[in-house]
Amino acid sequence: MPIPVSRRLDFSEIPVIDVGRLAAGEDDPKAIAALGTACTDIGFIYVANHGVPPHVVADLAQQAARFFAHPMDEKRSISVDERMRGYLPLGYQSLVGQPGGGVSHQEGFWIGYDRPFDPVNPLDGPNRWLASEPELVPAMTAYFAAVERVSNVLRRAFALALGCPRDFFDPLFTTPQSLLKLNHYPPQDAPEHEGDIGVVGHCDTGGFTILWQDDNGGLEVQTKSGDWVGATPIPDTFVINLGNVMQTWTNGSFSSTPHRVINRSGTDRYSIPLFVNPNFDAPVKPLVGGPNDEPAERYADYQRDVYRRIFPVAFTPA
Repeated sequence: MPIPVSRRLDFSEIPVIDVGRLAAGEDDPKAIAALGTACTDIGFIYVANHGVPPHVVADLAQQAARFFAHPMDEKRSISVDERMRGYLPLGYQSLVGQPGGGVSHQEGFWIGYDRPFDPVNPLDGPNRWLASEPELVPAMTAYFAAVERVSNVLRRAFALALGCPRDFFDPLFTTPQSLLKLNHYPPQDAPEHEGDIGVVGHCDTGGFTILWQDDNGGLEVQTKSGDWVGATPIPDTFVINLGNVMQTWTNGSFSSTPHRVINRSGTDRYSIPLFVNPNFDAPVKPLVGGPNDEPAERYADYQRDVYRRIFPVAFTPA
């Protein structure tokens, strides 16, 4: 039996928040309070008036479609490595042998900060590009820089919403491990199993994610009651969702929320997430809600273990 179509969300469940004043450098109390409520109750937010030029988004969306149109053999020539740089193949398996695992009807392409290999930090390394798509490099670079500015605005607003100084999180992001990814989802008419959809249900693992999605829909968010609701595309907005590290830092005050993708649109779906991740040596432990002197796992070790479980293809020799 096909998976039932999720109902469309009520915007009281995932609110649309105008961050224009925040993006202009003001501490907008109304927006900060709304962000805090959404982070606590939902873990998902739409943000409007974010300041990213529409042409930067449109350019990268066009380049993403060009990239994924290349033959599979050519894309596999830059297959994703253990630092999550390169091409993630269509139909990859996640969480093999674990609850919630399955096959994702998605292909992706990742870049991060173009840094040399570092024996101390297993997450750094150079990006990998198709030589036949030189225009993709400036498109992704421009988008990365523009959306990273939004991440800085949100990070400081999140701190204020928690009652902390606006620069509370800044020391954790001096040399961040953020990653930008292009996603392509072929259409699925009537998937019958939750382990055989666009992307299986999951929570993001880092700090937070800033997502652009095209107008075809497919993103679904799990509510506190366990229902799946469709996060309808809204023009000129980004979808923000919190990750497990942010939930840990805030001692559970902010929520990391399960979500999945089922592309029932009948046509190809594209999305572009920026995964906002901290320094490789950032501590993964509660930082607010009281003193915590317990030893902490460093972010790089935590994230490396997560990547092994979610993207085992990146750790399998070619």
